[in-house]
Amino acid sequence: MIQNWLTGFGLNDGNALVVEKALLVLGAILLSIVGYLIAKNILISVIRRIVTRTKARWDDIVFSEGLLRRLAHFIPALIIFFSAPAIFPHTGIVSLIIQRAALIYVALISVLSIDAFLISINELYETLSVSRSRPIKGYIQLVEIFVYIIGGVLVIATVIGKSAVGILSGIGALTAVLLLVFRDSLLGLVASIQLSANKMVQIGDWVEIPKFNANGFVAEINLQTIKVKNFDNTITSLPSYSLISESFKNWSAMQRAGGRRIERSILIDINSIRFCTPEMIERYRKISLIRDYVDSKLSEIEEHNGLPKIEATEHPANGRRLTNIGTFRAYITAYLKNHPQVRLDPDFLIRQLEPSEHGLPLQIYVFSSDTRWSAYEALQADIFDHLLSIIPEFDLAVYQNPSGRDVRRLFDKLRETPGQ
Repeated sequence: MIQNWLTGFGLNDGNALVVEKALLVLGAILLSIVGYLIAKNILISVIRRIVTRTKARWDDIVFSEGLLRRLAHFIPALIIFFSAPAIFPHTGIVSLIIQRAALIYVALISVLSIDAFLISINELYETLSVSRSRPIKGYIQLVEIFVYIIGGVLVIATVIGKSAVGILSGIGALTAVLLLVFRDSLLGLVASIQLSANKMVQIGDWVEIPKFNANGFVAEINLQTIKVKNFDNTITSLPSYSLISESFKNWSAMQRAGGRRIERSILIDINSIRFCTPEMIERYRKISLIRDYVDSKLSEIEEHNGLPKIEATEHPANGRRLTNIGTFRAYITAYLKNHPQVRLDPDFLIRQLEPSEHGLPLQIYVFSSDTRWSAYEALQADIFDHLLSIIPEFDLAVYQNPSGRDVRRLFDKLRETPGQ
């Protein structure tokens, strides 16, 4: 009809046909553009308004603007696909090429739309509390890989004009190649399943992985990597399967228990350990924390020795006697039991370890009530500041390797000694 109208203006049949096809193609393109603009600016706006007015949050995430904009691309693709046979009814090859191009475009938009939908599903799942212990981002990424593979197969099948089923059946011969290409993804999938099933790590856990110099909180868990935000605000990315194949420390149980272990020793100079003299005992009685301990211990010793009191002239090996190291250990116990930031319900030990060339280790093994790193370190410092300062009151000395100052003081004393 258009061709007849054009021939009325003096065009021959050949030129009129060319102009007709050009006008029809231009009309199809304009119709596609108008359809896309209507879908993008009107339909999407209406859907977004409906979604934002509802109280539920899931529809805001699922029907995101990115997903709706991608869906709007289907309209121009479908217009081009169905208009091609009408524009080129007698030129099958041209119509076929245009339809295949439209189908390729539909396949690409479908893949991108499914990808946006999966991302929305993951965002919706992350709003739930269970997402911290059982993240699904790794599974979402695995589904995305399969979607992209299927999309690629559909595109290839459309280009060569073959069945997608036949192409998929031929992929079996490339299994070894695919396993090699997607090795990290497959290992990550297995690791994600094991980590999730065994509850080994979850988002927000404090983990320490020495091999990768990672020490901080888990920020993200996906199919291939785990991101750890270190305490120095750096990000460490490591393979998911490394947590299965390598050892790591998870501090979350400590945080949930509400107590963090303090395990530190004071090295006592063995030469300063001795039996208590009456003068020492009187000084120790003035310390309120161990006054009852000293009295009860003396009563126990006198009862054991079978005497009202031990004469100072007796040999030290005769009977039991009070020692300054034992009294100091009792003081540490009383001091920590009265400390408001030290827990008494877990293991509470003040013990001696095996003596060595560095002296006698007096170990403190207790738990703090505050698991925060800064508070924990401050508590340790306060405790050992006090204990190191109070040690001389018990006639004890802390072992320390000789320093340059010690050598200088010894040299000065030798110089001051008469006859040297």
